[in-house]
Amino acid sequence: MKAMVLRKQKSPLELMDIEVPKIHKKQVMIKVEACGVCRTDLHIVDGELPTPKLPLIPGHEIVGKIVEIGSEVNEFDIGDRVGVPWLGYTCGQCKYCYKGFENLCENAKFTGYTLNGGYAELCVANKDYIFKIPQNYKPHEAAPLLCAGLIGFRSYNMVREAKSIGLYGFGAAAHIICQVANYEGKEVFAFTRDGDTKKQQFAISLGASWAGGSSDLPPKPLEAAIIFAPVGHLIPQALKAIDKAGKVICAGIYMSDIPKFPYEILWHEKQVKSVANLTKEDGLNFMKIASQIPIKLHVKTYPLFEANGALNDLKNGKIKGAAVLIP
Repeated sequence: MKAMVLRKQKSPLELMDIEVPKIHKKQVMIKVEACGVCRTDLHIVDGELPTPKLPLIPGHEIVGKIVEIGSEVNEFDIGDRVGVPWLGYTCGQCKYCYKGFENLCENAKFTGYTLNGGYAELCVANKDYIFKIPQNYKPHEAAPLLCAGLIGFRSYNMVREAKSIGLYGFGAAAHIICQVANYEGKEVFAFTRDGDTKKQQFAISLGASWAGGSSDLPPKPLEAAIIFAPVGHLIPQALKAIDKAGKVICAGIYMSDIPKFPYEILWHEKQVKSVANLTKEDGLNFMKIASQIPIKLHVKTYPLFEANGALNDLKNGKIKGAAVLIP
């Protein structure tokens, strides 16, 4: 099969013909129809996330049809369209799994990082961490739901009681969560790169009540903020934007260093909290709400062999919405 392979970090992916993988008894084989290009993929390629499995097939926003099932797979059938997210395996036995924090599993494996992912024609996935895709989405539309949507949704759940929410970094995740929050009657404030009026107009078109630059303050104090951009200096900026007892959620797996800031902007019982991975329950709940809204996915597609170009476009802020590879 053909796959885009990372052989060395800080180097371009290579298009290669590799052997078709074999499945184990609790796994399925998936013919990939679409795979989203996530900022986490960029962090892996650029070496900002250390110790990936090498050589590696990246990609953890995978949508495709099951073409083979293991002997202990009873929940899915051949022909089912499913999605594969970032969290690909948990042990079920460590202290975190035992407490219900499977997203913090000490022995977790991650799709497109420590497990081969979806920048390929075929991929293998564990039956416990795949989700049926709502029928009202085409494969290329559904792909961003598997990370931008899922991690965004987990972040959003941490501030779901808030009536006014700021979204910093209006990319793939924010353009999904903006619609979910709007659907649930929240007031959304979008923060983009300073001067990026196109992204600000895009945010307004998706239901944001206000949009401005990341160094701007909103027209009123917010009850919560979610930071999707991997930029540490946005934390003190978001703390200035939220009201007393407000929450700032950091949604990324990587962020640049946080600068020193005065305690007074954290005072009044404000909180800063990170998000790590997802749980199976997150996936099931998000797919349920995604089938109800439905979410309008703004997607730019690329052939599989143009994965490097898609990553560069993502790095340079040229993607409105999400980038998706089509094998």
